[in-house]
Amino acid sequence: MEVFRSVKVPDKNGSAWRKFLAFSGPGYLIAVGYMDPGNWATSLAGGSAFGYTLLSVIMLSNLMAILLQALALKLGIVSERDLAQACRDHYSKPVSIMLWVACEIAIAACDLAEVIGSAIALNLLFGLPLVWGVCLTALDVLAVMYLQHKGFRLLEAFVIALIALISLCFVLEMIFSHPSALGMLAGFAPKLEIITHRDMLFVAIGILGATVMPHNLYLHSAIVQTRNYDRTPEGKREAITYATLDSTVALMGALFINGAILVVAAAVFHRAGKTDVAEIQDAYKLLSPMLGVGVASTIFAVALLASGQNSTLTGTLAGQIVMEGFLNIRLRPWLRRLVTRLIAIIPAIIATALYGESGTANLLIWSQVILSLQLSFAVIPLVLFTSSKAKMGEFVNPLWLGIVAWATAVIILVLNLKLLADFFGLTEWLAKL
Repeated sequence: MEVFRSVKVPDKNGSAWRKFLAFSGPGYLIAVGYMDPGNWATSLAGGSAFGYTLLSVIMLSNLMAILLQALALKLGIVSERDLAQACRDHYSKPVSIMLWVACEIAIAACDLAEVIGSAIALNLLFGLPLVWGVCLTALDVLAVMYLQHKGFRLLEAFVIALIALISLCFVLEMIFSHPSALGMLAGFAPKLEIITHRDMLFVAIGILGATVMPHNLYLHSAIVQTRNYDRTPEGKREAITYATLDSTVALMGALFINGAILVVAAAVFHRAGKTDVAEIQDAYKLLSPMLGVGVASTIFAVALLASGQNSTLTGTLAGQIVMEGFLNIRLRPWLRRLVTRLIAIIPAIIATALYGESGTANLLIWSQVILSLQLSFAVIPLVLFTSSKAKMGEFVNPLWLGIVAWATAVIILVLNLKLLADFFGLTEWLAKL
């Protein structure tokens, strides 16, 4: 990327606060992907159907995200290669192409959620038909081009401003909905029922896919290199510290927003016995009358629009990095974005034209499940590379971190295999043997 080493970092005599500010930004671009419209569908479905129970899944997913993003930024800083480039260096060409295809599918699934989310928000706020809203989202490539042209720091500032708007909206929604403090605390305690209950597991896997984004691992390992830090071991160690702090703070903000969506759904819909509210449109229509607050639905739609538009920025960057890294092919950002957008728009147009509003929730949830199924293709190489002494030198994962990282990779893989077994009826078949 042409923005590598474009952001100046204070020298070793600079204050810790100035250094933290210099490294702040990439974490928020990453956090955007953890609060996109796909999260809304899965969290609404989980909160309305199962109350606060799946808060533990959101918390676990967020902790996994913090760990994996820390490994991704460490790989980028230490090796000065992003995850896609590291895969191309390490694996044979057929394997690299397979990993590239898997990542492109994940990006398309994520983009699908953004397209539908933005279209729904435009429909709710301005009455624009869903099909036209889906088509209109293709034009946001112009906004991406403008921000990229003006500089990476402006792009980061714009993203942070939209995150602040989304956060403010959900602070207000939490105040309006009066959630149960004891219910929320109990929800953060993991329960075996989440694994054994098929419908709950399906939504839980969707939350995992919506929270831990595979293409964000590629993106973070690249954009952390926009900082012009000292390339000595001491400089890299300092860069890892500040970059990890940046991403951790940003992802804790994402945890609040993801949790708030589920909590509002649980406090408003589940508490009233409406356990089937999975459509964003239904949530919008019911919020104001059920809360008795006229602006509650409008605030909800504004946050949704900000979420959808914010997520398009990271999709552009991730797509560019993945294609360049795996294939060593560069496309102009606007062209790359347009291609990705068209891939997402085609199924969205078909679904909205055939099923209207009723089909959008299922499409959103399925897009997140697809994301989750792609996770292992990014997570396993990331853990493998950061655990390699040959690639990381003195920065190789210590034993305890390697164990935690591999355990995370195994949990993700096992949950996805369980989901596939349930979907194809293999679990019931095996139980009968």
